[in-house]
Amino acid sequence: MRFLKKLFLYHHQWSTPYTKWLLRIIDFLTVICSVLVLIGVFFQIGFEVSPDDQALIFHYYSISRYVYLLYILFHIIFEPHENRKKFKKIFWILSALLYISAIPLIVARPLQNEIFITIWDWLNNGVFHVVLLAAFSIFQLSNSVVRMFGKRTNPSLILAISFLIIIIIGSVFLKMPRCTFNGISWIDSIFTATSAVCVTGLTSVNVAETFTTIGFSVILILIQIGGLGVMTLTSFFAMFFMGNTSLYNQLVMKDMVSSNSLGSSILNTLLYVLLFTVVIEAAGAISIWWCIHGTLNMTLSQEIYFSVFHSISAFCNAGFSTLPDNLGNVVLMQHQSFFYIIISLLVIFGGIGFPILVNFKEILKYELLRIWGRFKNSFQAPHIKHLFNLNTKIVLWTTFWLLVLGTLTIAFFEWNNAFAELSTTNKWIHAFFNATLPRTAGFSSINPVHFSAQSLLIIILLMWIGGGSQSTAGGIKVNAFAVSMLNLVTVARGGHRVEIFNREITNDSIRRSNATIIVSLAILFIAFFLLTILEPNISRFNLAFECFSALGTVGSSLNTTMLLCNSSKIIITILMFIGRIGLITLLMGIFKPTKGGYRFPYENIIIN
Repeated sequence: MRFLKKLFLYHHQWSTPYTKWLLRIIDFLTVICSVLVLIGVFFQIGFEVSPDDQALIFHYYSISRYVYLLYILFHIIFEPHENRKKFKKIFWILSALLYISAIPLIVARPLQNEIFITIWDWLNNGVFHVVLLAAFSIFQLSNSVVRMFGKRTNPSLILAISFLIIIIIGSVFLKMPRCTFNGISWIDSIFTATSAVCVTGLTSVNVAETFTTIGFSVILILIQIGGLGVMTLTSFFAMFFMGNTSLYNQLVMKDMVSSNSLGSSILNTLLYVLLFTVVIEAAGAISIWWCIHGTLNMTLSQEIYFSVFHSISAFCNAGFSTLPDNLGNVVLMQHQSFFYIIISLLVIFGGIGFPILVNFKEILKYELLRIWGRFKNSFQAPHIKHLFNLNTKIVLWTTFWLLVLGTLTIAFFEWNNAFAELSTTNKWIHAFFNATLPRTAGFSSINPVHFSAQSLLIIILLMWIGGGSQSTAGGIKVNAFAVSMLNLVTVARGGHRVEIFNREITNDSIRRSNATIIVSLAILFIAFFLLTILEPNISRFNLAFECFSALGTVGSSLNTTMLLCNSSKIIITILMFIGRIGLITLLMGIFKPTKGGYRFPYENIIIN
């Protein structure tokens, strides 16, 4: 007996390296097949596929299914104990469905029993196979991306690469014949895909005349991915469906979603982010449909698509519209003023940031428990000393004053100018709407070229500030702007600590805020300098406006974007990309973190 145990241990030690090598190979093949499956799906959607190509695509599907079955089988055989912790139940359900779908390959179609015939036909259905393979492929790719965290790869670099990959894939999809009426150049395809993923809204082509419904659907998917964030979606899929998260993965995701703890708290935060997104976008779509129903000469299906598209575009602060004149439609301007209020509210909710929405949820839960405690004397609601955290207070107060001051100044300068033909009520509504849009939404009810220079300068300032941190908005963020202004006031008063709402702001937050401002101004200067060389015939003010709009991922333009040459479009594309991934994130992805706990002697520098 002792001999058999020794033999088993020796065999296990001898075989482990080979089994790990085999599992690494099958894991690699699974990732490759996942990419091929998704490419095949979108190829079928976007192109006119010939019967031969259709047969070839299904041949790849068949190979991928065999690889997936081997992947599941090998992991069950060689890692039975690890897989119980590694994968969740829903993954095993999906795996079981993959094996069940292979029954028609083994068992012939029944000839008599109708129930078995129906089940066999359902299992042999091509659409069922494609949906199953696509779902498994998405989960596998999400799992692979999150596994990269465990290799101690720079999270900022992963984030930037993820956005870049989505942009490349999106630009390829927009080149598909079914996505456009008359085709589109590669530079315009890349520009539009970047604008969608970076939720900017700048377009180098007339989107209403260029893209078909399928093309707009691709743009809508890119907007949703860009608005939520690539890592938010992949982390959710990996944690919810695969369950494969190491401690290091959880620490990275904790910082990414501003969770207060590890484990299930991160997943709950991700679920809240997705839940808030779905609920707000659904409520926005219903409200928009209620406003425009029967007014724009659309069918019911067109009205629903219009409402969903503009709700997602507004909440994600993208600024894309299916209308030829964006939101400057005559019918909407004259008869649907409430429509602009709905869009503005969606932009604000998307721009304040998901951490604030999560804080709102906690406050609502506390208040409901407190009310229930008063109703039931035996129930004691938990006591929370500070309902609104400091981040929420700063974002809400800064956002409120930016909206108020922006509305008042735009109304003052445009009352008898761009708003001259509007009623008094509509003047205030469109002043509020145009003060909200520079929070990086990019919609336009009135073309900005009709605004006065003073209003445009106010809009440039608002575009530069942007929305809240970890939101769908861009800009330097209201958090950084508020902290820097508070630091400025503290220095002017001769203080040594930045304090607000009975709280002291950390030096790290102050350093990050100041660095964000400096980097943004440096990038804007370089881009503007290059554009003045490449575009000598375009107004310098228009070029500066374009740069601020691109880096702030706003999407507003003084009819300049379509006039740019290809080289200038590339510069604007880079600005949009930098603005979406974040200035500090970009720097952290480029430079290596400093090491060492020593400190040099310090001296004061004359600053005055």
